[in-house]
Amino acid sequence: MEEEEHEVYGGDIPDVEADVDMPTAPPDDDAVKELDEMKKRLKEMEEEAAALREMQAKVEKEMGAAAAAVQDPAATQASKEEVDTRSIFVGNVDYACTPEEVQQHFQSCGTVNRVTILTDKFGQPKGFAYVEFLEVEAVQEALTLSESELHGRQLKVMAKRTNVPGMKQFRGRRFNPYRGFRRPYVPPYFYSPYGYGKVPRFRRPSRYMPYY
Repeated sequence: MEEEEHEVYGGDIPDVEADVDMPTAPPDDDAVKELDEMKKRLKEMEEEAAALREMQAKVEKEMGAAAAAVQDPAATQASKEEVDTRSIFVGNVDYACTPEEVQQHFQSCGTVNRVTILTDKFGQPKGFAYVEFLEVEAVQEALTLSESELHGRQLKVMAKRTNVPGMKQFRGRRFNPYRGFRRPYVPPYFYSPYGYGKVPRFRRPSRYMPYY
């Protein structure tokens, strides 16, 4: 009995080779949507980072230009003077006039680089403008358009003056003959018992009218 059991359990076990196909689960729609959202958020983050880098570079450039201007004010003043030599002052400009219309008015004098219409703190135009040309010779041509009409108003064209920092135009005051003159104090002949500058009120005596 033991030998039979030995024969049964001692035999070789045949090798079984079979290709088993494991079932694959279909892709989940929620997972696909989540993956798309992650890709979208990653793209937005990359765009925001690029915009921040661009803004930082622009700010650094402006700060560098400001620092250079502070370090070398003479160069800044020279550049302003050079720009003023190519600019004109235009007065008596209509309030409804636009920079494009001013540019077209002076286009025949030369290439207009910039038109600036000054406004007050409420955004209303002040009635004058500055026109900057690319050529210095255009200023003399623009001066010939003085008293020309734009929107029915005669323009006053003059060469732009260069403002020197720390210098203000001196305006003399009109002569005032009474300035610095004080009337001398004259003591009164008598002091009023009613107070300074006060006089008693006297009533006009009524006319006597007897009874009839």
